[in-house]
Amino acid sequence: MTNSAPRILVFIPAYRCAAQITRVLDQFDDAVQGWVDTVMVVDNRSPDDTVQAAVAGGKDRITRSRFIVWVNDHNYGLGGSHKAAFRYALEEGFDYVVVLHGDDQADIHDLIPQLERGAHLEVDCLLGARFMKASRLHGYSWIRSAGNRVYNMLFSLATRHAIHDLGSGLNMYRMKRFRDYYYKTFPDDLTFNYIMLLASYHAGQTIRFFPIGWREEDQRSNVRLVRQAIRVLWLLARFCFDRAGLLASEMRSTSFESYTGQFVQHGGNGN
Repeated sequence: MTNSAPRILVFIPAYRCAAQITRVLDQFDDAVQGWVDTVMVVDNRSPDDTVQAAVAGGKDRITRSRFIVWVNDHNYGLGGSHKAAFRYALEEGFDYVVVLHGDDQADIHDLIPQLERGAHLEVDCLLGARFMKASRLHGYSWIRSAGNRVYNMLFSLATRHAIHDLGSGLNMYRMKRFRDYYYKTFPDDLTFNYIMLLASYHAGQTIRFFPIGWREEDQRSNVRLVRQAIRVLWLLARFCFDRAGLLASEMRSTSFESYTGQFVQHGGNGN
């Protein structure tokens, strides 16, 4: 990376990913690290050996970029981990945050062609999509695929924009649009991405989707499908009738003042 290149932080949210996190870190070959300033694993109080596996794997593999492992002080949920990583990125002056889930379902190499053509420089949100032309699904049930497509259609109707995925495991955000922390009261659970997407459209942010590959092998899903499906429909209904009211409301089950944690690995060779 040159000094004039945008600073990119790759944030890897991880929970119960001891079996997959090393494979995720394997994705960071020299070509990928050439784009990345820092790789940051954020562990959400995993009860397994996710932290130990991340520290050991990163030391061997992340040699050009800085490598950080952070452990949340509480189980903040996926949304809370986003808030912790975004706050760190803003405080440290990063231009972009790439979100790559730690369960090895997405591959960061799908993002590299977008970076090479400068697509991230043209938008505020560059979002990986599992359900558009050229996307590849492996081991993903047709029932879940059909359900996701229905919800994509409903959200498209509500926002009047074509939505190809409500929240995949590979996304990129321009940090200057997130400085005012308007998302603090958004849900800390898995519905965080859905509300973020609705809020981005409401705020007039520019959003582009790009096709990605997605695989299910030995991953453990943390999604309670029926409960989440009902909750998402309820949130979408509220958005349709009172967009500003929903986005300004407190949507967290626990209102954390800040999303704190501790570094267990902080450093690396840098680039």
